[in-house]
Amino acid sequence: MEYIIGIILLISFFGLAYYCIKGHNLMIGFLLITLLWTIVPLGGTLFVSQDFLAANPVLNFGKDNTLIAALNKIYQSAPEGWGTTLVNVCWGAWFGRVLMDTGIASTLIRKTVELGGDKPFVTVALLNIVTALIFTAMTGAGPVIAIGVIVLPILMSLGIPKSIALFTFMGSVAAGIYLNPVNFAQYRAFFVTPDQLPDFNLGWYASHWGYAALIIMLISTTLLSAIYLKRAKTVHAWAAQTRGAASEQKNAPFYTLILPVVPVVLKIWLDFSVIGGFVIAGFLALFLCGRMTGNFKENCQLVNKLYYDGVVDTAPLVGFLLTLPMFNSVAALASPYFKVILGNVMPRSEIVVCIVFAVLLCMGLFRGPMTLVGCGAATLGVLSNVASFSVPFLYAVFAIPTITVNIGCCITQSWVAWGLAYTKVESKDFLKLSIPNAYLTGVLQYIAVFVMLGGLGAAWFLS
Repeated sequence: MEYIIGIILLISFFGLAYYCIKGHNLMIGFLLITLLWTIVPLGGTLFVSQDFLAANPVLNFGKDNTLIAALNKIYQSAPEGWGTTLVNVCWGAWFGRVLMDTGIASTLIRKTVELGGDKPFVTVALLNIVTALIFTAMTGAGPVIAIGVIVLPILMSLGIPKSIALFTFMGSVAAGIYLNPVNFAQYRAFFVTPDQLPDFNLGWYASHWGYAALIIMLISTTLLSAIYLKRAKTVHAWAAQTRGAASEQKNAPFYTLILPVVPVVLKIWLDFSVIGGFVIAGFLALFLCGRMTGNFKENCQLVNKLYYDGVVDTAPLVGFLLTLPMFNSVAALASPYFKVILGNVMPRSEIVVCIVFAVLLCMGLFRGPMTLVGCGAATLGVLSNVASFSVPFLYAVFAIPTITVNIGCCITQSWVAWGLAYTKVESKDFLKLSIPNAYLTGVLQYIAVFVMLGGLGAAWFLS
């Protein structure tokens, strides 16, 4: 009977994949799959063999492990435990809004363009570097759009075809997210609770793999942009619009241009509080850029408005991310049945995992079964319960399809969809450029994963 239940759960897994690919609401999808994976495994205990139950204590309920306690862990404790991550998300969104409101982000972009002069490739390379640095601190659709309306017209005014301009901008945004403390905290929550493995923090992750991941994506995106530019014809349709927009904007003081990386630097070098870094850099930006010149009440209203706008930027993700801990928790109930079906199929060695995921990188597109912000959480639940891998290794394995493929290359990503509409680029034209980058970058990153994170000791495994 356990085989039949396992097949039902496997079908539901592929049903979730199809649901995500079709672009339906992720929060509702994961809530429904959580309910299904609660009912079917628990109901199945009435029909499976006693040997199966004896081999899987998670499905045995008694005085020390009551059914109510198990349900409370799934539907109460799991989402509550994600609250610490949510706080980081909100403050990070506020800091992103501060950088936009003070003009620091836009000034960085304009100074970079001035440095590049009339050489399109040099300007592209410099803009990619600056954009990646900016998005080590900023995240969410609002900040990406705010920077995009500056960068994209500038690139197109240099004669760069709009599809290449969009491709290179989105790729550099994704590169920066590899070191973004807010995104790191979000994705870390898929693997461990905030109290587990405290040594697996942003500083450790960055020095052991994060820097390499960012550099690989930045270089790959820039080199492919150069190749695409060589083959393309240049156009100058947006030049007048860009010069007009730029002339109306005031530059932020030059000494404030280091503030976007302050929270990341403090966290990586000193393991300083992420929120503390956002607060320090955010208020320094507001004061040094002359935004706090009103009376106390007006200044309070400004800070409140920026916080409100920042939280609104991230709101669509919050409901989805609060259902994920429920799903991660309920996967423990389904895992014994998956082991019966997939125990001999799922890869058990690190080298095989890297090869399989590299080959199947395309399944990170369209919220597929490789990306954590789609139905990759289900794949993670299956993989982590049929074999033992270190947490940093698994994090990197799933970060690549999530960031490189989904965030940087997929048209289902909210800001990529905005960019397609803004630049009037056809989705097929964007995918022709982005999918080769997904594979080039992804394969190189998986090599780095195996070399840098393979064979970690038992201290990095969950008990």
